Amino acid sequence: MASSPFIFSALLLCIFSLSSSSSLAKQSPRPNALVLPITKDKTTLQYTTVINSGTSRNEPGTPLVAASLVFDLGGRHLWVETDTYYWSTSFQTSHCNSPMCYRAGSHGCSRCYSDYRPGCNADPCTLTFKNPVNGMVDTGDIASEAVFIQSTNGSNPGRVVKIPSLIFSLGTRDLLNGLANGTVGMAGMGRHSVIGLPSQFAKAFGFNRKFAVCLPSSSSSGGRGVAFFGGNGPYVFLPGIKISQLTTTPLLVNPVLVADPIIYEPFVYGEKSPEYFIGVTAIKVAEKTVPINTSLLKINGTTGLGGTKLSTVNPYTVLETSIFKAVTSAFVREATARNITRVPSVKPFGACVSTKNVVVTRLGYAVPEIQLVLQSKDVVWRIFGANSMVSVHSDVICLGFVDGGVNAETSVVVGGLQLEDNLIEIDLAKNTLGFSSTLLGRQTNCANFNFTSTA
Repeated sequence: MASSPFIFSALLLCIFSLSSSSSLAKQSPRPNALVLPITKDKTTLQYTTVINSGTSRNEPGTPLVAASLVFDLGGRHLWVETDTYYWSTSFQTSHCNSPMCYRAGSHGCSRCYSDYRPGCNADPCTLTFKNPVNGMVDTGDIASEAVFIQSTNGSNPGRVVKIPSLIFSLGTRDLLNGLANGTVGMAGMGRHSVIGLPSQFAKAFGFNRKFAVCLPSSSSSGGRGVAFFGGNGPYVFLPGIKISQLTTTPLLVNPVLVADPIIYEPFVYGEKSPEYFIGVTAIKVAEKTVPINTSLLKINGTTGLGGTKLSTVNPYTVLETSIFKAVTSAFVREATARNITRVPSVKPFGACVSTKNVVVTRLGYAVPEIQLVLQSKDVVWRIFGANSMVSVHSDVICLGFVDGGVNAETSVVVGGLQLEDNLIEIDLAKNTLGFSSTLLGRQTNCANFNFTSTA
């Protein structure tokens, strides 16, 4: 049983009471920060992480169980599949109208008439949530579990620390469709102030509601990226590169949780989006402003449509159709001016070129640079070749931006490729995003965090 990937289902997210935090502090000094590894799945291009849960109720004394989860930057909370039942010594089910339900923002209560097990309780409270990969909506029981995560000093992992009761929700096996092989759910890192993982980690140990993410690239040769929670930096990567000075921009709150208006929205009416939006005001290619309808870059306060968000579940940046056409046309025009030859497109991309006249540099292919202009002309997210181009054949590369359609919910979704080897820091207390630009320019990358433990 201990080898089953679904063992994790008895695991995860409960709000931490002051008494549980105090008892944890008595066990050992509180850590200043936590660290999680991030791995890129080559088949799905999703990013995964691992969280350890408690030992089996039926096999006491067994080692901690590692559960693999898809890393969802904008996910509201953590959910796991429970068709394969697992009983941990620290698993706690919820009961309708209990404090746990209130804190989790329960959307209702349910009843299960089968034999009692995780996912089938007499009177649990529930959460309705959506898998952003396959679009499936589910309503699952709320529960809690003890989890174990490594601390860090920003340079190396330290001792393993315990979070006594992490709140999470349970889901059905169908929710796993489309997720990376071996994963048992999704780890939601969204801005929810209670059940988002960054908030739960912060409350458990009393540190700032701040976290940083550094996604590994496909070229990292199996190397792991990293996520830090708490702490004040700097973030240290081999060979001793300290990342501390970040460009900052305000995070924007989307007041509407955009979802299926029939199946999903009635359960979460009035809830704000847990995703991270930024205020892109213009897009440039090779320092030239791309002519687009800039109203699409603003969030509609009534519908929640439009704007720009960050995503780790979209492998490439997704653009509303008119923006996509304008950006790809501008890119091809600038590439042609550099004697770079356009070739037939390869799905799902719209602009592909021959590598014949393209030089490879430390920052990737030397192609026209793309810039996302933020709150002022001096605050720019620069996207170089390593984060803009995808190799599809030995002699063909394509611009890693895809068409999101004319009715895209979000006009610009900055995807995984564009985030790789960039350190981003989200400060939920200050409501800001800090970003490093590519670490390749600093002669390091996200796979260069030293996971050798000092504990």
